[in-house]
Amino acid sequence: MKKLLICAFSLMFMTSCVDDLDEFNIDQKRATNVPAATLYTNAVKGLTDVLTTPNVNTNNIRFYVQHWTSTQYLDEPRYNMTSRTIPQAMWTALYRDVLNDLQEAKRLVNADQTLNENVKKNQLAQIEIMEVYAWSVLVNTFGNVPYTEALNSQNALPAYDDAKTIYADILKRLDTAIGMITPSAAGFTGGDVIYGGSMAKWHRFANSLKLKLGMVVADVDNATAKKSAEEAVAAGVFTSNADNAAFKYLSAPPNNNPISSNVKGPLSTREDYVAANTLVDVMNNLNDPRRPFFFTDVNGAYVGGKYGFTNDFSKHSTVSAKIADPTFEALLLDYSEVRFLLAEAVERGYTVGGTAAEHYHEGIKASIEYWGGTATQATAYIAQPGVNYATAPGDWKQKIGKQEWIALYNRGYDAWITWRRLDAPTLLPPIEGLKVPTRIIYPINEQTLNPENRSTAASAIGGDESSTKLWWDVN
Repeated sequence: MKKLLICAFSLMFMTSCVDDLDEFNIDQKRATNVPAATLYTNAVKGLTDVLTTPNVNTNNIRFYVQHWTSTQYLDEPRYNMTSRTIPQAMWTALYRDVLNDLQEAKRLVNADQTLNENVKKNQLAQIEIMEVYAWSVLVNTFGNVPYTEALNSQNALPAYDDAKTIYADILKRLDTAIGMITPSAAGFTGGDVIYGGSMAKWHRFANSLKLKLGMVVADVDNATAKKSAEEAVAAGVFTSNADNAAFKYLSAPPNNNPISSNVKGPLSTREDYVAANTLVDVMNNLNDPRRPFFFTDVNGAYVGGKYGFTNDFSKHSTVSAKIADPTFEALLLDYSEVRFLLAEAVERGYTVGGTAAEHYHEGIKASIEYWGGTATQATAYIAQPGVNYATAPGDWKQKIGKQEWIALYNRGYDAWITWRRLDAPTLLPPIEGLKVPTRIIYPINEQTLNPENRSTAASAIGGDESSTKLWWDVN
């Protein structure tokens, strides 16, 4: 009898704790409702990760711009995009992990009736700015991509939109986002891992992004580039390294700098990468003060590996300890790049203030100081005939392109954009018959799961080849 009473009491206690037995089926460790700020932060991290990682299964663009080369695996620096799932990994990361999260974050913010109106607009502006950034990466990497029919769970076979049309639309969306910002009000605060809730800095970032995206199309749409550049500068772009759009990584996985998981250092013993001689030789010839921040040395010298060939890891410079640090930040846009873009804008006749030389020299100085060099080192470097704007060899595209290519080290995607736009510096493939990629091919999955739309898109851009030039790459 005593045992029966205990059992009955236990049963009564258990049933009194739940309203419905279905509650036992809820996994308390898997959230069903995620705050907008969490989705937003995850999307920003996803975007930063895919642009920053050097993992050969996802992002090989450091090879394409010849900042790095390999020690033993030659498929990647020789532009093989099908031996691994490179296109699929980047495509999936941007659509599923970035844009999908941003879309849901936007829905949740719009649905939140408790938010102050200015705060809501600021949060929606932050989401929109990152959406524009992600879409720009897609169209500037692949060309035509699903856009108007994308992110719809009811449509498994989205049509591809014209890249030029997408680009025009995201520039309009960026203008709308800029107009929504109230700098004095809050946006995402705890979820803002870039600017910690400062909407004034988000405003400068958005305008700097507008400048950048406008300049991408300068060779084919000068009017749009001019308008974007002049409006961005008038509204306020970056004015120092303190404005840089930097993602701060943490010391432990999975929130560490993804480079640290792929190179020799605190979190990895891999010896797959060395600095490419293409870059190292240029920097050695100019006695560049950024070398110790970029590379390790070999007996006091900086030695680049032969690009596109096998290299002995121990005999060549590799990624510096600074870059291999799990906490080393990633940049989405920085002051140095803005000044190079302004130098270019002046040369194209846009009204942005200053001279091309002033912007170019400040871009170099900002890069050197960001990496840890001094103002004195920057002055001495700029004074060299091979660097100074008045005496450096080549036309303005070659001068700016070369120094921007150096300054964009560790930002392979942006260096690739610059190289394709300005055709400088000269980058040659490792062996005859190859061409340095000017786009990434569509994922194999698109050929098998969405074949008709993919085929139409491939024909529209001139062929699904890594050597196909995108619509703005005309020179």
